[in-house]
Amino acid sequence: MKKQLNIAVRVTIVTTILFGLIYPLTVTALSQLLFPRQANGSLIRKNNEVIGSELLGQTFSDPKYFHSRPSSAGTGYDAGQSSGSNLAPTNHQLVDRIASAAAKLSAENPSAPIPIDLLTSSGSGLDPDITPATAQFQVRRISQTRHIPESDLRALIDQHIRQRQLSILGEPRVNVMELNAALDAR
Repeated sequence: MKKQLNIAVRVTIVTTILFGLIYPLTVTALSQLLFPRQANGSLIRKNNEVIGSELLGQTFSDPKYFHSRPSSAGTGYDAGQSSGSNLAPTNHQLVDRIASAAAKLSAENPSAPIPIDLLTSSGSGLDPDITPATAQFQVRRISQTRHIPESDLRALIDQHIRQRQLSILGEPRVNVMELNAALDAR
């Protein structure tokens, strides 16, 4: 039994050093060497100041910006409380929130159908992307607020559409943080 205990302790020490120290340090060093921007959070900078990350959504409520999907993560895009609302389709709280958002969006753009991702939150509550249709839906409001021709805004959106990965994975999308940063840079 003493021999087995000795072996167990040695294996525990060796595996702890290998998988708890050497492996994480090696992966961290390789990621910093090969993919430094991604390893450090894919940060978006403006005048050398970090304004956000392309991986995490942010709340944009000012009418001069493109708005993100609604978030159920804490008070909105709180990474420490990442989650969906888990409200059933028949839950009055969800129905009332969607009805209220739909009424507000209909007033903003009465002639256009409202894209579903402006009404529903993502599963994580941290989604940084919207569909191209959702970005296009917001063009009228931003054009009126910033006094920019709608055609210029549509061209800006087209420049920021990310296509499917490997032509089959995911859907075309627009990163809201990057789009708003480009809008400010105009």
